[in-house]
Amino acid sequence: MDNNDVEFVLKAHSDMVYKLALSQTKNQANAEDIFQDVFIRLMKTDTKFENNNHIKAWLIKTTLNCCRSLWSSAWFRRTTSLDENLQTEDYINENNLYTKVMELPKKYRVVIHLFYYEDMSISDIAKSTGLKKETIASQLSRGRNILKQKLGKDFIYE
Repeated sequence: MDNNDVEFVLKAHSDMVYKLALSQTKNQANAEDIFQDVFIRLMKTDTKFENNNHIKAWLIKTTLNCCRSLWSSAWFRRTTSLDENLQTEDYINENNLYTKVMELPKKYRVVIHLFYYEDMSISDIAKSTGLKKETIASQLSRGRNILKQKLGKDFIYE
């Protein structure tokens, strides 16, 4: 990929990659590292992308793979997290819907994020994650139920 193509992809998909990495890692610094790693891999890849959807699917798959690599690294297994109250993101607070999504287990968090925040269909999520459509539908349903419990009866559903 040449620099112009990478710049275009960066402008079009940077928010998606960062938010997906943040939703998976729950840590701004790790999300930034994964973001950089994904776009470095994009610059180095020899993959010929057919269209924008192909690029988006590649970015999602690569982001998820980078997150898995982080979790399996020896460095990550030996670290301890700081107090969750130290988070300084303006858009993350206790009553925020996105915060509740971030509290979900990883397998539900990814499908909820891709379905609602990235407007992906179940079949597109299945292609990107390598899971079966039925598995995605089941995780989406279970994630929604857990989210409803976390939000409580005072939350207005649209």
